[in-house]
Amino acid sequence: MAQRAQRSGNLPAEAPSFVGRRAELAEARRKLTAARLVSLVGPGGVGKTRLALRIATDLGRGFPGGAWLVELANVRDPALVPNAVTAALDLRDQAATEPVDLLRSYLRDKELLLVLDNCEHLLDATARLIDDVLRAAPGVRVVATSREPLSVAGEHVLPVLPLDLPSPHAGTLARTGQNDAVRLFVERAAEATGRFELTEANRAAVVDVCRRLDGLPLAIELAAVRTRALSPDQIRDRLGDRFELLTSGNRAALPRHQTLHTAIEWSYNLLVPAEQTLLMRLCVFAGRFTVDDVEAVCCSGDLPEAQALDLLSALLDKSLLGRDDAAGPACYRLPETMREYARRKLRESGDADAVELRCADHYLSRCEQLAATGRYRLLPSLAWMDLEIDNVRAVLRTCLDRGDRRRAGGIATALLWYWITRATTEGVRWLDELLAGPVTDPWTYFARGFLGVVQNDPDAATRALDRGVTAARAAGLPGALSQTLAMASIAATGRGDGASARRLLDEARAVAGSLDDLGATLMTHQAQALKGLADGDLAAAATAGAEGARLSREAGDLYSLGMMLMNQGYAALRSGALPDADAWLTEGLRIAHQLDDRVAQCYLLGALGCCAAADRRPRAAAKLLGAMENLRAEIGATVLPSMAPALTQATRSATAELGVAAFGSAYRTGRQLSRDAAVRLALRVPAASASVTDSSPGILSRREVDVARLVPQGLSNKEIGARLYISERTVESHVRNILAKLGFTSRTQVAGWMAEQGYLGSMLSS
Repeated sequence: MAQRAQRSGNLPAEAPSFVGRRAELAEARRKLTAARLVSLVGPGGVGKTRLALRIATDLGRGFPGGAWLVELANVRDPALVPNAVTAALDLRDQAATEPVDLLRSYLRDKELLLVLDNCEHLLDATARLIDDVLRAAPGVRVVATSREPLSVAGEHVLPVLPLDLPSPHAGTLARTGQNDAVRLFVERAAEATGRFELTEANRAAVVDVCRRLDGLPLAIELAAVRTRALSPDQIRDRLGDRFELLTSGNRAALPRHQTLHTAIEWSYNLLVPAEQTLLMRLCVFAGRFTVDDVEAVCCSGDLPEAQALDLLSALLDKSLLGRDDAAGPACYRLPETMREYARRKLRESGDADAVELRCADHYLSRCEQLAATGRYRLLPSLAWMDLEIDNVRAVLRTCLDRGDRRRAGGIATALLWYWITRATTEGVRWLDELLAGPVTDPWTYFARGFLGVVQNDPDAATRALDRGVTAARAAGLPGALSQTLAMASIAATGRGDGASARRLLDEARAVAGSLDDLGATLMTHQAQALKGLADGDLAAAATAGAEGARLSREAGDLYSLGMMLMNQGYAALRSGALPDADAWLTEGLRIAHQLDDRVAQCYLLGALGCCAAADRRPRAAAKLLGAMENLRAEIGATVLPSMAPALTQATRSATAELGVAAFGSAYRTGRQLSRDAAVRLALRVPAASASVTDSSPGILSRREVDVARLVPQGLSNKEIGARLYISERTVESHVRNILAKLGFTSRTQVAGWMAEQGYLGSMLSS
C-alpha cells in the first residue's frame, strides 16, 4: 500500500473550470479575515461545493497547515462526523483516544483552513464539532457548505445565490457571452462536444435555457451536456414543455428547488430505460463504488451484469455520475443532489427493499471473505476497505436500525483487521452497540477483546473475552476458543495478573494442539512472547517471537509478522543483543510503515531510539525519541508500561552524551519530522531514497524479493532462474507464492507493486 507523503492539504484538482462568482469570492475573502467560520448557504445545485473549493484553493496558501476538505455527503451517522474529519486530516483513530479529543489536541497549535462540505443532514453534530474545534484551536478557520446555517457562535453566513440571469433583450453577442450563466453553459457544452461556441444563431436559445433554469449551475450543466445530441433550440423547446406541464403557464410560481428537480427529471427522462434503472439503484451506495459493486448490487434479471460498464459510462458522459480520483480500481460517485432524486425514484419503483437487501448481502459477503483470508492478503484487503468504508458504514447503520443483528454482527466482526489498523475507537463503538443485545458468535467477543488489548484497556478486553470463552465452548468451536483464551491471557498480562495469564495460555495451547489452525498457533505464540516480556523471561519471548515470525512469513500474515518481529526486537534490546534488536525492529518498522499502522510505527520508532542510544548514537536517539512523542500525541496513544524504563534510560544516556541543550535541540527536531522522515531516520535511509520500504523483505522472503525484482523486466521463469542460479520450477513456485501473498493475479500487478515500494529504483541502480 503506497504511503501518502506529508501534505499541506488534500484539496482535489479543480475540474472542470470555475466560472464567475467574483463577488462571492471577494466577500468570502473579506469575511475570513475577521471571522473564523463562514458558512456558504444556498439550495442544492447552486454551486456551494465548487465555490468552497475555489475559496480554499485561493486562500489555502496563506495557512501554514494548508487547506483540508472534509466530505460529509457520504456520512450517514452523526456520531461519525469527528471520524470523517480525522480521516480527512490523515489522522488515525487507532488508540483509545476519542476522535473529537484527538482533533482538539492535534489542531490546538495548527494554522489551517477546514472545508466541511454538505453539512445539512448532520447540522447538530457538525455544529458541535466546529464549536469544539474553534474553541480549542485559535489558528483554525472553517468554511462550511449547507442548505441552512449551522447556528454556531461567531458564524458568518454568505448566501450563495444562482448565477445572474442573462438579459432577454438583444444586446451585443460579446455582452451576452460575459454573463456567468451563459459562460457556464457555453464552457460545459464545449467540453461535452469539443466545438460549441456562442453564436448569433444560438444566442437566444442559450439565454432562454439559462433563464428557464433560474441560473442554477447544476441544472445548466445538465442541459449543456445534452448539446452532444440536441441543439440549444431543441433543449429550450423540450425544457419548455416540461415547465409548461408543471406550472400550467405560471412560471413565477415555480420555486428554485422545483426548478432543479424539473431539470433533473427532464435529463432523467431522456435516458433509456436501462440507464434510468441503474441511476435510481445507485443511490444505495453512500460513497464510492466500483463496477464490481454495481454488478453485484444493481444488476438482476432486468439489468444484466454485462451492461453495467456501458451504462455507467453513459451516465458519466451525461454528467449524472462522477468519476472518483482514488488510487486503485476505477470508482464512481453519485453527486448528493442526484442521489436524493435517485432515492425518491427508487422508492417510487417499489424496488427499494430488494436493492437495499442485495447491497447488505454484497457487503456482508465481501467482509466475510476478508475475515477468512484478509490476514494473508492484508494490503489489498485494507485498500478495499479504505475505498469502500462509507458504503460499509451505511449498511451497518441500516442493519442495526432495522434490527438485522445477523448481518450487522457479521460485518462488524469481519472488519477486525480494519478496526485494528485504521479505526479502533469506531470499531469499539459498533461492537459495543452489538454486544448490548444478544450475541452468540464468539468471534464478536474476540474482536471486541482484541480492540481492548490494542487500546491498552485490559479490563474492557477481559469482560468481552470472558463472554467469548463461554460462547465458544457453547458453540463447540475449538479454533475460536483457543484464540479467545490466548487473547484473554494477553489481557491478563496487561493487567498484571500473571497467574491467570499462565492458566489461560496453558488452556489455549492445549486446545490449539489438537487443531491444524495457524491463527490459533500464532495467537498462543503472541501470548507467550508478551508474557515472557512482562515476566522478564526474555529467552521465552525470543523463542515464541522467532517461531511466530517464521510461521507468519511462510503464510504471508503481514500483521502477525510485524508483531512477532517487534517481540523479538524488544527481547533482544533488553538482553543487550543490539545487532539482532536493530535488525528485527527495522524490519518490523518497514512492515508497519507499509501497512500504515501508526501505533506500531510509534512504538518501533521509540524502540529504535533506544537502540541508537545504546549504540552510542545519541543525536539520532534524541531525534527518534522526539519523533515517537510527536506521533504518540498525533494518534492519542499511551506509552506502554513495558517500554517506559527503556525510554527513560535512553533519554538519560543520550542527554549525558550530548548535554541538556543539545539533546533538547535534537529532540525538538525529531518532533518536527513528518512520519516518513522519521521512519527514514530510524531505518537510516537517505532522504532522497525512493521509499523507506526499499530492500525490505517484508511479507516476501528475501529470495521472493530477488525474483520479484526481475519480474518487471519481462523475463520468463527460465530467464529469471538463469539470473539467480535456481531452477525454472523453483522460480515458478516463488512467483506463485508472491502472487498469493500480495493478493494479485498477474505479473503486471507485481511489477506495479514493486515500483510503488521503490524496488525498481534500487534495482536499476544496482
